[in-house]
Amino acid sequence: MLPPDLQSAEAEALGAIRAALAVGSGGRWTVELRFQGLRLLPVVLRLASALVQDGVPLRLLCADMGATALARRDAPELSERIASFGDQIRRQAEGPSEGVLLLLGASQAEYEQVEQLCGNHRGPVLLLNAALEDAAVGIGSVARQRRRGFLSQWEAAYALIPQAESALRRVYPGSWQLYRLDPDGYRLAGEFERRPDGEQQAEALGAEAGLGGNLRALGDLIEGLQN
Repeated sequence: MLPPDLQSAEAEALGAIRAALAVGSGGRWTVELRFQGLRLLPVVLRLASALVQDGVPLRLLCADMGATALARRDAPELSERIASFGDQIRRQAEGPSEGVLLLLGASQAEYEQVEQLCGNHRGPVLLLNAALEDAAVGIGSVARQRRRGFLSQWEAAYALIPQAESALRRVYPGSWQLYRLDPDGYRLAGEFERRPDGEQQAEALGAEAGLGGNLRALGDLIEGLQN
């Protein structure tokens, strides 16, 4: 069942992250909340605060200095745990880092930095709403090598992804779930051991629901998650 609002989604995500971190050191995990217009920083700061309260030795890393300054301003109690990717790389020059790294805002432009950060880190790493694999450069031998190598090491701890006529959800350690968007709401259409590709999703979704109902239901879900 899909979470009805943002608070429920955050609670699900936190539970999934806790389960992922309990597996042991060295894990590489992704967290995705892919809603247009969602203000991600407040969500990340709340998740980080909850993990710190759990006693997790956490560092929150932002892609650039501007985002780092904003995060420190909004969460002064976490300021000593907040740094930029570049700050952490310089810190790692003294030796591999430990604890848990929480990476925010990693795009294709930061791919090399993220790879370097992970290579010099001994503990788990969490990627939040990353976009390391850019479709615009997703062809050719270099991109294929990245997918088979570094990018293939990551597993989804949590995912909640609305799509045009469906929604994908994964709460670790559970399976991937695909929900069909009907005029009166979402219904479970299939479960998968791994993230389903487009063909698998199309097969599971079957007959399409009316477009008007789809758009209304999708709008309701997004609005609920942002409130």
